[in-house]
Amino acid sequence: KTKAKSPTKAPVGAPFKAYQSNLKVGDKAPHFEGIDQNGNTVNLNDLTGKKVILYFYPKDDTPGCTATACSLRDEYQFLGQKNYAVVGVSADDQASHAKFASKYELPFPLLADTNQTTIQAYDLWGKKIFIGKSYDRIIRTTFVISENGTIEQVIHSVDTASHAQQILSL
Repeated sequence: KTKAKSPTKAPVGAPFKAYQSNLKVGDKAPHFEGIDQNGNTVNLNDLTGKKVILYFYPKDDTPGCTATACSLRDEYQFLGQKNYAVVGVSADDQASHAKFASKYELPFPLLADTNQTTIQAYDLWGKKIFIGKSYDRIIRTTFVISENGTIEQVIHSVDTASHAQQILSL
């Protein structure tokens, strides 16, 4: 398993290419299974027949991650009417997810991927530059998975404030 490393200074003048998953539209979605904030096991097989919004985010209760979760929360009922199931994934633990979900009244599961099994399966651990420093971390990305388990959309540029609308407009 890969753990977060201390930030390193990004080389001056070196072009930085943002890391992206190698998974693409049309690929079979990797299986995922994890424990959510309520202690329930959630996996891809249980969601067969639904379109799955599987969104990966860096950290509970941070500004961008909160905006994304609240956007999906605010449209959750409408997304459900459109046959979507929403599942969030980060490397935070179950207790952190429980606090985050409770604080913002999130009605969908947040998987505690502390061993980064799902994060690695979706190829979302990579370099990110923040305030001039390079970090290894989860790359914020959303996958829309079809009812039959294939990837329909990969959203690399997540609009944190309007993510539900971003998905619905695809």
